[in-house]
Amino acid sequence: MDIKRRLLFAAVAAMAGLGGPAGQAHAAFPEKPIRVIVPYVGGGSTDLLARLLGDKMGEKLGQPVVVHNQPGGGGAIGTAAVARAEPDGYTLVMATNGTHSINPSLYASLPYDAVKDFAPVSLVAAVPLVLVVPAQSPVRQMSELQAYGQSRPGRSLNYGSAGVGSSGHLASEMLKSTLGFEGAHVPYKGDGQALVDLIAGRLDFSFANMPATMSHVRAGTLRPLAVSTGQRSGMLPDVPTVAQAGFPMLEVNPWYGFLAPAGTPPGVIRTLNEAVAAALADPAVRERMEQVGAQPLGTSPEDFARIIAEDTAKFAKVIEASGAKAE
Repeated sequence: MDIKRRLLFAAVAAMAGLGGPAGQAHAAFPEKPIRVIVPYVGGGSTDLLARLLGDKMGEKLGQPVVVHNQPGGGGAIGTAAVARAEPDGYTLVMATNGTHSINPSLYASLPYDAVKDFAPVSLVAAVPLVLVVPAQSPVRQMSELQAYGQSRPGRSLNYGSAGVGSSGHLASEMLKSTLGFEGAHVPYKGDGQALVDLIAGRLDFSFANMPATMSHVRAGTLRPLAVSTGQRSGMLPDVPTVAQAGFPMLEVNPWYGFLAPAGTPPGVIRTLNEAVAAALADPAVRERMEQVGAQPLGTSPEDFARIIAEDTAKFAKVIEASGAKAE
């Protein structure tokens, strides 16, 4: 074979390779920075986890992972932006059970379909809710809260939450139904404001996000009765889970995880999932997550999809029973 024929053969083989199996032309993903949309304001748990994990994921991927806050509509605005993004792996959302398991039942209409418009990448963490009462309360454990509520017929126990449809609101609705007492919901614009009124004795109890409660628990102004997740928190090792307190039906696991737009190639999802797993395996990342009350939890995309579906069905029943609605 002469030199010209050899060169022609090599060129044809190279061109054929571009259309070869598994999309070899895309094998270099990622080739540019990846954007993570946080659909809430900066400084909260969602934002903190996105930035912490994004930095470490960038090391694994060889490209920066840049976090953008796009709040509004109970997380709907930023989440919808990702649903409309190109399905190429370069735009992700740091989703929560609020955006994907609560909002579908809470809002009459959403600008996205929580299932059809997204491809799960990985669950990354659960942040327990802590059932707390004021330090001056006579209640010291969940069974006493049940007796306390049932002993005051005609008078509701007041409870606060971070807002209508928040995990704390719905967990409290489950609590009062399970424990058999009347409860009056007082919504706030965040757990912090609710806890101020709880400490002052204007509320009787609250299911609040662990990062928001810890400084008050350490200061002795709030008394923790139980954590909502399936295992005890390293931040409160002496506080039982709701199951250990005798009420397993009250388990609630507020979660955080990465999702991509529907149609993102499976190979790209796999690469992103591996980057999340590598970040979660880093001891410094895990230590920082645990310091803020987050339990590191990596999953496969399939397991994450199952968790979303199970939570959606669970919260749909609670929302219907409570009558909670958001505009």
